[in-house]
Amino acid sequence: MSFRTWFKNWIPLPVLIFLGFLTSCTDTLESETIVYSNDFSELDLAGFENGKLFIFGNDTLAGYYHNEEVAVNVSDLPSHNLLKVTVEIIVHDSWDGNADDGVGGPDYWFFGIDNQEVFRTTFSNSPCESTYCLYQSYPNTYFRQNVPKSGATQTNLPGLCLFGASNNYSTRYSISKIVEHSNPNARIYMNSDLIAENSPDPVCDESWSISKIEIAALTLN
Repeated sequence: MSFRTWFKNWIPLPVLIFLGFLTSCTDTLESETIVYSNDFSELDLAGFENGKLFIFGNDTLAGYYHNEEVAVNVSDLPSHNLLKVTVEIIVHDSWDGNADDGVGGPDYWFFGIDNQEVFRTTFSNSPCESTYCLYQSYPNTYFRQNVPKSGATQTNLPGLCLFGASNNYSTRYSISKIVEHSNPNARIYMNSDLIAENSPDPVCDESWSISKIEIAALTLN
């Protein structure tokens, strides 16, 4: 009996399928070109729709926004079949995550490319105690139950407006997604669907800003 015949006869079928899958995974990253990168330190809003700047702490941010679409347009992209979009956002004040009462939440944030929504989630800046916790979906898509500030890169920032005098009421996140894309132009849009029916000033109650956005064109073969 040859080794090949013995191998096929004695290795379980699921293992054979798995090994075959591994040997067939030959896709390689041929190129990665950053086509747009902006941390707003140069006060540059080229390519932005609804772009505006403000100072938060020692940083210049794009924003702040409340249920307003903002978009970045990039053109003349190099040949590619994927786009990688990385957005650093800061959510300010009283985001209520998955709270599904139609009064204070749920509080969604989402982004998309061209006409396709890529990612939708919720964030919560609420304290989380054993008797009361407003969960969020991030780092997953909506609907998942994660504790407030899960996946955050920075949690000790002061609030912006409603909780401007309190620490831990602005939270920074870095969100990165890769999607199929081959067109020479792209429009990356971001928006929120925030509910603050119980607030006389919804914009002061909860808002968000952008601290950095980077777009890369990738070719995978």
